[in-house]
Amino acid sequence: MSLSMYAASVPVFQQMLAALSGVLAKSEAHAAERKIEPAALLQSRLFPDMFPLARQVQVACDFATSVSARLAGVEVPAYEGGDQTFADLQQRIAATLAFIGGLDAAQFPNSAEREVVLRPGTPKERRIGGQAYLMAYGLPQFFFHITTAYDLLRHNGVEIGKKDFMGAY
Repeated sequence: MSLSMYAASVPVFQQMLAALSGVLAKSEAHAAERKIEPAALLQSRLFPDMFPLARQVQVACDFATSVSARLAGVEVPAYEGGDQTFADLQQRIAATLAFIGGLDAAQFPNSAEREVVLRPGTPKERRIGGQAYLMAYGLPQFFFHITTAYDLLRHNGVEIGKKDFMGAY
């Protein structure tokens, strides 16, 4: 039996976003226990030209949402920005999980062959097949931002480990 595009995407996004939610909860507790202003963690960066933690979480959620939506052939929902607190980020993750959790494997037929158009109508427009979109673009982008969020928190002293990163599987 071959691996479906649904199985290769939605459950992976769900596992890692649930784990990210747990990591953020531990980070919020860490800040409270040590009397660290939450914004210090939320705006921390590994290097000045990289996104801060809050934006890393937003982008990870955006990839989980957009990749799943495009593969399912449904409209990509828009989320309001302004995620400035741990509670805001938890809400963003919950909204993302609710959206992708509402998708059904039956919505993914032929998604491996479906053409995905990135940045339509712009000079950067790119057309890519669904399987390549997921495996060579969507998942690597998603994992980059999830990993960077984890690394930022670990670098800032939050006591988290590989089990926290992986979550329940």
